Amino acid sequence: MGIADKQIRVSEAVKREIERRRREGESYNDVLERTFATRPSTDRDLFAGFGILSDEEADRVRENVDQSRKKSKERMRRIDIE
Repeated sequence: MGIADKQIRVSEAVKREIERRRREGESYNDVLERTFATRPSTDRDLFAGFGILSDEEADRVRENVDQSRKKSKERMRRIDIE
């Protein structure tokens, strides 16, 4: 896209979020268009949601999922035995 047609003011937090969502070569306008575009459900953004969690948060989620799976398997074994 060329020269901006309009300027808008955004908070620093919004600017950081736009920058976080930017892909290589994308302008701010590209990010906003992609974010707000109405798309058919078959044309979803496969990258949406990536990077939302910090490494520590992602590790905690993985650990909780692993623990839940182990507990579920243990319950299934107890049920099978009874």
